[in-house]
Amino acid sequence: MKDIINAILSGGATSQDFTALRLPESCRAVVLHKNEADMFEGMATVDKDPRKSLHVDEVPVPELGPGEALVAVMASSVNYNTVWSSIFEPLSTFTFLERYGRTTELAKRHNLPYHIIGSDLAGVVLRTGPGVNSWKPGDEVVAHCLSVELESSDGHNDTMLDPEQRIWGFETNFGGLAEIALVKSNQLMPKPDHLSWEEAAAPGLVNSTAYRQLVSRNGAGMKQGDNVLIWGASGGLGSYATQFALAGGANPICVVSSERKADICRSMGAEAIIDRTAEGYRFWKDEHEQDPREWKRFGKRIRELTGGEDVDIVFEHPGRETFGASVYVTRKGGTIVTCASTSGYRHEYDNRYLWMSLKRIIGTHFANYREAWEANRLIAKGKIHPTLSKVYSLEETGQAARDVQRNAHQGKVGVLCLAPEEGLGVRDHAKRAQHIDAINRFRDARS
Repeated sequence: MKDIINAILSGGATSQDFTALRLPESCRAVVLHKNEADMFEGMATVDKDPRKSLHVDEVPVPELGPGEALVAVMASSVNYNTVWSSIFEPLSTFTFLERYGRTTELAKRHNLPYHIIGSDLAGVVLRTGPGVNSWKPGDEVVAHCLSVELESSDGHNDTMLDPEQRIWGFETNFGGLAEIALVKSNQLMPKPDHLSWEEAAAPGLVNSTAYRQLVSRNGAGMKQGDNVLIWGASGGLGSYATQFALAGGANPICVVSSERKADICRSMGAEAIIDRTAEGYRFWKDEHEQDPREWKRFGKRIRELTGGEDVDIVFEHPGRETFGASVYVTRKGGTIVTCASTSGYRHEYDNRYLWMSLKRIIGTHFANYREAWEANRLIAKGKIHPTLSKVYSLEETGQAARDVQRNAHQGKVGVLCLAPEEGLGVRDHAKRAQHIDAINRFRDARS
């Protein structure tokens, strides 16, 4: 492993040099143990602690198959699916691995008594399997997390519709929170050359998800002038939605939970901001009944910020806690586009405000390769910037996941895997200098 790190840090190793390196038989990885899948049974979600379930183990380097690549992971990051995996909600990810392992002989590799998690990476290709022509050892890459087989016709218009679509590192094994990861070659994209390893690893999942949800024709199809309500606008997902709205000529209405988070949104260029904590919005009277009066108060506040207009698009991801309000405040003919459900999966809303006002609910889930490529291209061009706020070591991944679970973070949190320190991997220093304030925006916002 030391030779691999040295070759990467040298900055001058060739593809032939990487090909000549001997691969280790094992590497360190963040794993869940199958025999602990019921460790939190009977506990409330908030009490389930990722620090107890996430382990850093020495595991075998996986076998390389056709159309795949082994990548030396310099850095990764924590997403909310890391939290879900770690607390075995909504079900144990070993269920996914068992199901996948039954599909083909090659897929049996994924059904193991441990699960290497993580759906982001930035690193260097070490080996490619048969049939890989676009990538070679030594290529500096990031990976998106869509894993598809594409043997069915269903996925050939939109690969997200492939019946065998899975999220790498969540519904498959050998994810990015490891020193060496296994990916399909069509997950790879060029690493933005003005970013460090940890900065480049941070956008992947959330940036691509926000792109499809908000910009793509498969999502809301945002246009110039649209009023876009963004829940959690300074968070891992919302921080990219806010940037896409601003870059696309829309008007983001940013919902946050503290003045510090409001300041981050202002620093991105947003002007319409609602601090839901300071303004005391409570959309549920109790756990069973919502409060329409709060929907109306919320809608009135939005119109105060938009010059009397309702929102064209709601960027939804909290789910149960906010969905009733989201449907209510959307304008006639508008769109609620939803992914995830971090506050609960059972959404409730008053259907009169949907059907009688011709509103639409669109479900989105990550992104296809083209959408992920376009989202990464905007990062590489300096149009959208990483929202990295804090970086942990591989051994501290449990704490990183706990922070994300408790919403005690800004933007995204990164994890160093093989990179010995932060700030490495920058190739274009001139481009970086042009965007350094935006790159550091979320770091500077920490307190």
